[in-house]
Amino acid sequence: MPILIRGGRVIDPIRGLDQTGDVLLRGERVERISNTPLHIADARVIDAHGCLICPGLIDPHVHLREPGGERKETIRTGAEAAIAGGFTTIACMPNTQPALDLPSLVDFVRLKAAEAQLARVRVVAAATVGREGERLAPMGAMARAGAVGFSDDGDGIANAAMMRRVLETCRSIDKPFMQHCQESSLTEEAVMHDGPLAARLGLGGWPAVAEELMLERDVRLNASIGCRYHAQHLSCAGSLQILRRARAEGQPVTGEVSPHHLLLTDAACEGWNTIAKVNPPLRTSDDCKALLEAVADGTITVLATDHAPHTASEKARDFAAAPFGCIGLESAVGMYGLALVKSGAMQWPAVIERMTVGPARLLGLLEQGFGRLFEGGPADVTVINPTATWKVDAAQFRSRSRNCPFDGWSAHGRVVAVVVQGRCFDLREDVWPKANAS
Repeated sequence: MPILIRGGRVIDPIRGLDQTGDVLLRGERVERISNTPLHIADARVIDAHGCLICPGLIDPHVHLREPGGERKETIRTGAEAAIAGGFTTIACMPNTQPALDLPSLVDFVRLKAAEAQLARVRVVAAATVGREGERLAPMGAMARAGAVGFSDDGDGIANAAMMRRVLETCRSIDKPFMQHCQESSLTEEAVMHDGPLAARLGLGGWPAVAEELMLERDVRLNASIGCRYHAQHLSCAGSLQILRRARAEGQPVTGEVSPHHLLLTDAACEGWNTIAKVNPPLRTSDDCKALLEAVADGTITVLATDHAPHTASEKARDFAAAPFGCIGLESAVGMYGLALVKSGAMQWPAVIERMTVGPARLLGLLEQGFGRLFEGGPADVTVINPTATWKVDAAQFRSRSRNCPFDGWSAHGRVVAVVVQGRCFDLREDVWPKANAS
């Protein structure tokens, strides 16, 4: 059955398209984009009046935990949470048990995602065996199996010689390397931002320079290599200076930020609140301001979530023992709307560009038509009510975990419908099965 998305504001950032009209999807392709009403007798109609019709959102930084951590999240529940958050494509990180460091494991994720028939799931595979930073993983074979990028996320690659080999290999196979920027020698026993609150709570402080040092080292190594290098979940103003300089020098270097680093400071850790324990840590209001400005001026080209599920019992441990991470797939649009649009820093088309074109370009998906909305392109579409306000309720999430720092917040902007490969999910109807029962 064809799908007719009617009467919305159609946005394709890469072409600068911004017009009111209808979008007709047939099968797995966009058949027509029209600025005049379409009348298709047998179509399923999605009323998009007052809404934005945009390319399917892409999140390049998600932790799905499977294999090995299925009590926290599975490929299916994560893909379902992605749909609920408006994401048609997500890329999962390799810090699973075992790590995603073999072609067979890349294939495992692909088959599980195909079975779920929800969001598309791509794999960012491990760059080193077991993510241990000592031996190069079979990166070429994993790329042939479908890996869209490489990372040892959860850890930075500490050894500079190994980092050089990884960058050279990524360059030779034309895949991005996505770095978790953390100089571990500076973060032993560190659990939150190194500031007055950490001292008062008696917790180990995590200095901003631990992020900046690894980023600085990497861009210097990469200057003569030219690998597509991506700095994940940046948290501090100093990193932005390094990123700006590298980009000004012509390096193919990009960066991302997550909602919690835009909206929260280390004050959220008050009372030993483990839901606010994330890696890298929440920092200062000055850092938040610098990150917001970097998104607005285009220094940051990718908005991601770093969706990191954990069980309630794990987060109930004392602060030092609790795991790092928070979930964000289902609240991301509303939180980015709050941080960037309601604040007046940006307009929705620019936010959408950083949630579609930026991630698609990073993962090499733009050439396949993803991150774009055009006739003949993939039928991956997200419909957003840009003015809707709603209360974040983690208890209703489709994710298997509930560790959301924005639980109870008032969000700005809400996803109302998603189409993936021609399959329609009208989130206002809630007719698709939940998969978060543990």
